[in-house]
Amino acid sequence: MAIVERQSWRDERRQQKAERKRLKQRKNEQRQAESREKARERARERDVIAPIFGWRHRGGGAAPNVPNAVEYQATTAQACGLFPFVTSSKPPSIGTPIGRDLLSGEVVCMDPMAWLRAGLVTNPGCFVLGQPGTGKSTFVKRLVTGAVAFGSQAIILGDTKPDYTELIRHLGGQVVQVGRGLDRINPLDAGPLGGVMDQLSDMEREKLRWEVRSRRISLLMALCTLIREGRVDNSEEVVLGGAVDLLDERLRGQREPTVVDVLKVIEEGPDELRLMARAASRDQYNERVDDLIFTLRLLCTGSLAGVFDGETTSQLDMEAPGVSVDISRVGAAGDKLLTAAMLCTWSYGFGMVDAASVLADHGLTRRRSYIGVMDELWRALRGAPGLVEFADSLTRLNRSKGMASVMVTHSLSDLEALATEEDRAKARGFVDRSAITVLAGLPPRELAWVNRITPLTGPEQGLVSSWSSPDSWQPGARHPGRGKYLIKTGAERLGIPVQMSLTRDELVLYDTDQAIRRE
Repeated sequence: MAIVERQSWRDERRQQKAERKRLKQRKNEQRQAESREKARERARERDVIAPIFGWRHRGGGAAPNVPNAVEYQATTAQACGLFPFVTSSKPPSIGTPIGRDLLSGEVVCMDPMAWLRAGLVTNPGCFVLGQPGTGKSTFVKRLVTGAVAFGSQAIILGDTKPDYTELIRHLGGQVVQVGRGLDRINPLDAGPLGGVMDQLSDMEREKLRWEVRSRRISLLMALCTLIREGRVDNSEEVVLGGAVDLLDERLRGQREPTVVDVLKVIEEGPDELRLMARAASRDQYNERVDDLIFTLRLLCTGSLAGVFDGETTSQLDMEAPGVSVDISRVGAAGDKLLTAAMLCTWSYGFGMVDAASVLADHGLTRRRSYIGVMDELWRALRGAPGLVEFADSLTRLNRSKGMASVMVTHSLSDLEALATEEDRAKARGFVDRSAITVLAGLPPRELAWVNRITPLTGPEQGLVSSWSSPDSWQPGARHPGRGKYLIKTGAERLGIPVQMSLTRDELVLYDTDQAIRRE
């Protein structure tokens, strides 16, 4: 019995010993697993965070000399001026991507209507200024492309080169080519405004008829001012208004009146016009309208003949993604014809926006936004005294119509070419009313003009002037200002310097130097 008990005790001791051995082995395995996991974690950390002396690689390792870092101590009000707090806040990310901020590398977006909706600006006016070849048209084309992508309609109000024809066609828009033997624009055509009258009530129709009358007389006076290079006097304005009213009554429901019709009715001299001219006899009437008749005849038979003396051949499409009125063929015939084409195009284009706004107000169509481009602005304004006032009346209320206007020119010094100080003051108002000013490369003398209207800091002026001309005579070198812009919004905000980069399709669509490269 004792031998059996002793054997059982020995077996139990062996089992306990084997169990302790297994527990120890499991603990060792657990420690090894934890150690391997810690090693893997340290390896992962080494892949993300560099060691004190850097990663081990060729040319790496500890630096023999560690430079002393400059230490600053300041209050929170002073420390904000130290690095890295030397730039303004993050650039806006609302609208069409323009490029990257030259200081922070952040993406800069811009769209006048989107900025207005977001409260970043107070009006959707944009003024683009820069030397030829610095990329003004490229900047505007990027805005147009983005605006169309977001559902706005692009209206190119007089493409003089043309720069925008291929882009508008690519976007599926309408291109109207104005010139002798091509499309014509009737200055007295009510256009889209006349087309919406039948859809309105009697009261609204009467209000719109007065608006059409006002536009006809204003544009007719602007063209007469251009022809005679002087203003139309009060008596002549009264006669023009009376002639337009008579034609409206005679031709209502048949067709739109033309400049030739106005000339004929004034030469005819009906009793209504004689009464308005306060002429007691036919001879007295002829004496008072003699200068006006010669002006209208020049408009019909002189250098402008064949373009504005007939009915409009192509109506603008209010539903197209974009509309471009190409007047490049007109430019070869002289500045007067080009200026007349720009004035008629502006009036016709803004009438299109007004018509759409009227329909939207009455729930007859969907409301949409517009971006209107007025390139080569000063070529139209310096045609004759008083033309600035006509352009000013067209553009002043763009905000209420949901239209962003983009005006483009080379130099503000062109203001000095305007005939009177009154015209120069009104022309400066175009820049004043534009909440956004975009500056491409400009020389210092031009920046002095800009600074009078849009204040610039010293570094901003230095940056823009550095883009104005190459610093070497190396052939094939890229112009330092190509694709670089300073976006200014207000006097207190710092400008946003941005560098634009183009996609492959944009390199073709936005290229304005294709003719030179083909040569």
